[in-house]
Amino acid sequence: MTTIEHWIGGSPTAGAATRRAAVYNPATGHQQHEVVLAGPADVDAAVAAARAAFGPWSQTSLSARTKILFNFRELVNAHVGQLAELVSDEHGKVLSDAAGEVQRGLEVIEFACGIPQLLKGEYSDQASTGVDVFSFREPLGVCAGITPFNFPVMVPMWMYPVAIACGNTFVLKPSERDPSASNYIAGLWRRAGLPDGVFNVVHGDKEAVDALLQHPDVAAVSFVGSTPIARYIHQQASATGKRVQALGGAKNHAIVLPDADLEFAANHLTAAAFGSAGERCMAISAAVAVGGAGDPLAGILTRRAREIVVGSGRDPKSEMGPVVTAAARDRIEHLIGTGAQQGADLLVDGRGLKVPGYEDGFFVGPTVIDRVGTGMDVYTEEIFGPVLSVVRADTVDEAIDVINANPYGNGTAIFTSSGEAARRFQRGVRVGMIGINVPIPVPMAYYSFGGWKDSLFGDKHIHGPEGVSFYTRGKVVTSRWPHVEAAHGASMHFPTAS
Repeated sequence: MTTIEHWIGGSPTAGAATRRAAVYNPATGHQQHEVVLAGPADVDAAVAAARAAFGPWSQTSLSARTKILFNFRELVNAHVGQLAELVSDEHGKVLSDAAGEVQRGLEVIEFACGIPQLLKGEYSDQASTGVDVFSFREPLGVCAGITPFNFPVMVPMWMYPVAIACGNTFVLKPSERDPSASNYIAGLWRRAGLPDGVFNVVHGDKEAVDALLQHPDVAAVSFVGSTPIARYIHQQASATGKRVQALGGAKNHAIVLPDADLEFAANHLTAAAFGSAGERCMAISAAVAVGGAGDPLAGILTRRAREIVVGSGRDPKSEMGPVVTAAARDRIEHLIGTGAQQGADLLVDGRGLKVPGYEDGFFVGPTVIDRVGTGMDVYTEEIFGPVLSVVRADTVDEAIDVINANPYGNGTAIFTSSGEAARRFQRGVRVGMIGINVPIPVPMAYYSFGGWKDSLFGDKHIHGPEGVSFYTRGKVVTSRWPHVEAAHGASMHFPTAS
């Protein structure tokens, strides 16, 4: 049994706390590690290391910072396989999906490598007679990231490459369910040449989170997780004067119109609903079938769901792995049961799935529930599992109304061959990220990621241009250099000649 420690000031440490938590392999259902859980003293130590490193790092030249970022990018790229294995063993997702997660994180590192261009200010010459005005941006100080279990590599990489590139130092509090990848990445940062204390990792639960939110030396907090916790993070951190971006939950819809290629739509909906066992904040969990699309779409989704190969994430034949914990499995199965009890049609039931050789694993099979009403628990709850609800609507406008009535506003999509319908959809839905014949519209790293309504607390989206803005603050300088006659003119003679 190995113990996963914190990473503070450039090296691993067990810290002062004595609490531990079990880390499971979701495919086997067995404990494989334990992780130390930070108390306030451990958070203090991490923040102190970051604060001590901030002064020198914030004054490090853009050229030197960029060199380290490029080194880090090369190291992450060279270790995609090892990171994917760590993710698969602790989260459960299949290796190809885990490697894809690392790749999406790499894209943010590559964006951050362009920090000299991203931090360029503005200059107005001769704004008034003899007066120039210019602006530039400075780092905030110690920044904290609190990240979820479902993307233990990618979501932290939405935060710290940009924060560090901008001259901040960083304390990461990853999920205690799959902590190993964060420590591995800390070692890559050290090999890349990042000074000790610029990047730190503290493992823990609510006790560590609260210590970060209350710490006077933490300037900004980034969070991704559920809506109730996002709201709590925003309230607590804002109350202590911190800058906050808190991304919450989602109930992502995809509208399917009768003019769509239904095989194409169903294939992509299947991947979007069941990939990573549905444990994605951008997963499609509700398909809104419009008019005559309903019955044929439900039939294709049923066939595709039954074809998905479920197994260990390490098995190359697996298309979907387990969910992260036994508690998550039990909650998902309960919600599936309520859908049937409340009058929906259970077309494919993923409850009680046993994978040969992995009978103790936390598996839930792909599930399709048709004729779901918007008042049913399976619709109103963020299930965070491999469950796809099919909602019926008569028109595209009715489908848009369904989306807009939902309290979440993270991502949405439409499948259609009508440009007019797509344009009406993209202008009419009150959602932050929209896909047109693209089921999971996660923006590229040079755009910013974030939803609306109960999916975001704070005014800045994550990574991209808004990420740079979040991790910096602006200064505007108005300068005048009046002409002063020199007391003595310059001489071209040798000093001894005068």
